[in-house]
Amino acid sequence: MLAVVAVCAAPLIASYLTYYVIKPQSRNNYGALIDPRQYPIPPLGSTTLDGAPARLEDYKGKWIMLQVDRADCAEDCRKKLFTMRQLRLMQGKEMERVERVWLVTDGAPIETLLLREYDGTDILRADAARLKAWLPVDAGTSAEDHIYLIDPLGNLMMRFPKDPDPNKMKKDISKLLRASSIG
Repeated sequence: MLAVVAVCAAPLIASYLTYYVIKPQSRNNYGALIDPRQYPIPPLGSTTLDGAPARLEDYKGKWIMLQVDRADCAEDCRKKLFTMRQLRLMQGKEMERVERVWLVTDGAPIETLLLREYDGTDILRADAARLKAWLPVDAGTSAEDHIYLIDPLGNLMMRFPKDPDPNKMKKDISKLLRASSIG
């Protein structure tokens, strides 16, 4: 009788030990996970390029790849736009669940050729000071150095490093889309 109880209780005891006592030290995600409860989308005072009010909250229900940069869009900015476009395409049938958003931090005009090249990327103008207060960064970097991921509930949840590896980013995004039934 004791042997039967021990066999039945062994998985419960093992799961308790592995969860509370032996905590795994390594992670298999490439991007830095951010506690989503600490970073819901704040009011950014964002507008479309035409000046009409637009909010990031309007994208709730979709995963958002977010980049922040100035309107002149130097080489690093173009690289991030290209990476975001390709990552969305790499998701295959799941790509409709992902939106690409570029938050422009100044009032300068955006090059027409750039708008055509990255058609499908939603471009909003937002206040740079509000973005700086909202988006977490590592020491020595700025929000312009990263691509961020926002979940379908409207919470900032992941930050990818400067000059990211697109293959590793694809794995993270694919895992999230597979694991999530929302968005």
